[in-house]
Amino acid sequence: MWTRFKQLLNLRLEEDEIMEEVTASTCDEAIARLREFGYAFNDSGQLRKIDAASGEPGDQPFEFNISTNRRENEEHYEKLANQLKEIIYELVEKQGLKRTHIPFDAPIDRSTFVFTQPQPLSKSKKLLILIHGSGYVLAGQWARRLIINNSLDHGTQLPYIKRAQMTGYEILVTNTNDTFRIINGKRKTIKEVDTSMKHAAYVFQNIIVPSNPESVAIVAHSFGGSIASAMSQMFMDFFKEKVFAIALTDGTVDHPPANCKEYFLEVTRNWLSSREPLGKDLTNGDKEHNITCVSAGHPEHEWTSYSAIDSVFNFIDKKYEERMKGRQ
Repeated sequence: MWTRFKQLLNLRLEEDEIMEEVTASTCDEAIARLREFGYAFNDSGQLRKIDAASGEPGDQPFEFNISTNRRENEEHYEKLANQLKEIIYELVEKQGLKRTHIPFDAPIDRSTFVFTQPQPLSKSKKLLILIHGSGYVLAGQWARRLIINNSLDHGTQLPYIKRAQMTGYEILVTNTNDTFRIINGKRKTIKEVDTSMKHAAYVFQNIIVPSNPESVAIVAHSFGGSIASAMSQMFMDFFKEKVFAIALTDGTVDHPPANCKEYFLEVTRNWLSSREPLGKDLTNGDKEHNITCVSAGHPEHEWTSYSAIDSVFNFIDKKYEERMKGRQ
């Protein structure tokens, strides 16, 4: 198991010669770039084509097929999607979260960051950690497709952040896919956090654990579930003492970690993409040996975090109540 663990931690991208992608470095620049594509977000957070007469977002949604060339369509989509990150970063910051750059000793242009509220974290009574999936999504995002085709509320972590704030949680938003920078036209990995697993391990070791929170809940989507599982093994004592709920949305975890199986099964629930009603039990086998699984109330993977939010927070609230009763 530990050998597999080290393999996960040491996964890294080649430092290829690549063309520097034209992406915005500020929210205002990103909004301007979207307008160059002919799109803008309306007041409801929906991406819409700009109406030629008014210059404002109209009624027409994003159109993927701009030509008969599939590659051209995909490239157009990616270039547009790459502008989303700075807009969402600013929306997260407007909710009161601030950036903590990592690694601590790296210059800003060679570092990544996480969002926290407050900044720095210190002895949180209740802390919620959000972990997105793999691929191109970054801090504050669950699914780019939903952001583009539906709305910001559907595809971002903002509803989770707002819900957590309403219920008294301090927050940490991970950024596990932000592992490299483009320096002089070359992709250079960020030292110490050059993979998703290393990013998460650095954040736990240097931010979360030292902040000494009282009680911790985790929400993780897709591959974020594998990250949460891996962290529970690496920081097992911390998890057993502090982490009272792990909510996975279509999490990529088939079996509980062997070295903390009983604990992991007790605190974890996985909301699976399914046509069954939200919350219906879908556990495969007995719950003494298998992770409890329930329906996320939607058949598509990308939708699970959005569709399951009420059920997820009900689970977290219940687990917190159980934790408090156990301390009486």
